Amino acid sequence: MKTKRLSLCKIAAILLCGIAAGVSVGKGQVTPKSFEKINIGNYSAVVDAARKGLKEHSPKITIAFTAHSDITDDIEEIAKSVMEDALADTQEATEGDYIRFQYGGYETRYSYVEDGGQFKYTVKLIPYYYTDLEQEAYVSEQIAQIIDSFAFDADTSDYEKVKTVYDYIYKQVAYDRVHQYQETNHLKTTAYAALKYHTAVCQGYSVLLYRMLREVGVDARVITGTGVMDEKSEFHAWNIVRIDGVYYNLDVTWGKALETDQFFLKSDAHFEGHLREDRYNTREFRERYVMSDRDYEIPNP
Repeated sequence: MKTKRLSLCKIAAILLCGIAAGVSVGKGQVTPKSFEKINIGNYSAVVDAARKGLKEHSPKITIAFTAHSDITDDIEEIAKSVMEDALADTQEATEGDYIRFQYGGYETRYSYVEDGGQFKYTVKLIPYYYTDLEQEAYVSEQIAQIIDSFAFDADTSDYEKVKTVYDYIYKQVAYDRVHQYQETNHLKTTAYAALKYHTAVCQGYSVLLYRMLREVGVDARVITGTGVMDEKSEFHAWNIVRIDGVYYNLDVTWGKALETDQFFLKSDAHFEGHLREDRYNTREFRERYVMSDRDYEIPNP
């Protein structure tokens, strides 16, 4: 019997306003070849455990499986598959995009024991979080109080919910120009910074809006891509929200910066200066999140 301990570092950079970086989005990114080599048991249970670990800010997420050969070259893909599926949209306010955009990747460490031609692997994923549990508790408490103050009831339309949440963030949060280009300052990208300090960059605006709308039953996603304004382009984040069965674009960051409603509930055709990353333009994504072909018709006051 042989035991081997190895470690490989994989810090996946999260997306920051003004800083182009990449985190893949999707499901089942691991190759079929890798799946054929391993016995990971109940894969859905593994993904659920990883998601639970991320929500609870676990310092370490452990995955165990067996293989019939040395598959160390496939560890990265297996880890990536589990983490991507753990970050997939579940319709829960504290999952999906809420975790993805307040998390800075992970380090992968693994070991295996060879016994009778079987390779028993233990993979440990060590995530990097932008907030801690105390800060997340503050976010949950504040959001509950804010939503309670809105006094929504069974007759409140999705449009009214979107407008109310949008207006609240518009009034309460200013753009964080002090820290916007500080690559090591990740707090500015969080809902916590937006609520606690009333400043954030586009990612913080978008994550807060996502969380609040999901809490009141309105479907939303965080969309990332390139923002083009005054012949300048940089990484940008905004949202799509569902009203009456279709989705509309919404950008509270630019709306606040330019003091305009030009970016509120727009179709793709009229959402100027916003170029989605390819991952949000796939056929699968577009079929799941069907965009309206016209701007939302704002009701008269």
